[in-house]
Amino acid sequence: MARYFDLHPDNPQKRALGQVVDILRGDGLIAYPTDSCFALGCRPGNREGLDRIRSIRKLDHRHQFTLVCQNFAQLGQFVIIDNSVFRAIKAATPGSYTFILPATKEVPRRMMHEKKKTVGVRIPDHHVTQELLAALGEPLLSSTLLLPGSDEPMTQGWEIKEELDHQLEAVLDSGDCGVEPTTVVDFSSGEPEIVRYGAGDPAPFE
Repeated sequence: MARYFDLHPDNPQKRALGQVVDILRGDGLIAYPTDSCFALGCRPGNREGLDRIRSIRKLDHRHQFTLVCQNFAQLGQFVIIDNSVFRAIKAATPGSYTFILPATKEVPRRMMHEKKKTVGVRIPDHHVTQELLAALGEPLLSSTLLLPGSDEPMTQGWEIKEELDHQLEAVLDSGDCGVEPTTVVDFSSGEPEIVRYGAGDPAPFE
C-alpha cells in the first residue's frame, strides 16, 4: 500500500521529504508531481524500479527513460553537451522540456537507448520536485505517468493513490501540477529535432 504525502506547494515539509528520500534509497518507486504532469520515479541504480515502471506503463525496451535533475551541475555528469547545445538548453531550463543527448558512462546501460546510447534529461520548474531532488542528492529515473490505454497523463494525487496503491511505495501530492507532458527535443545529432510537442514552447528549437 502506497504512503500518501500531502505536501505544501511552496514550503514542503522537510520531515515528509526525508521520509520520501528514505523510501527512494530503500529502492522504492514513487509517483510525484512536476511542472509538466505526474511522473513515476526511482533512483537510477534501482533495476527493479525500472522494471516496475516498464510493467505499470507496458513499455518496451525502446522506451527512452529520463533523468530528472536538480541543476546543470548534476545534469552534466550524465550527458555529453557541446557549447552550442549547452547554451540552447540553458536558455530553456528549468522548464517543461526533455532533452535527448548522448549518455556518459555514469548512466546505467539499461537506461540508454539500445542503439543510440542516448538518454533523456530535464530540469523541472517545480518547487516540490526541486526540494525532493535537493534532499535526495541525485537525479530521479523517471517516466511520465501515462497508463496503458489512456490518452492523457494522470494529474490528481488521490486518483493515482487509488489506481496504483499496490504498485507504488509513495504518492506525493502538492496540488499544483502540470497537465501536459514535456516537449521532447533530440540533440543527439547536434541539431535540435522535436520528437514530441508538449508543454514547453517549441519555438526556440524549430
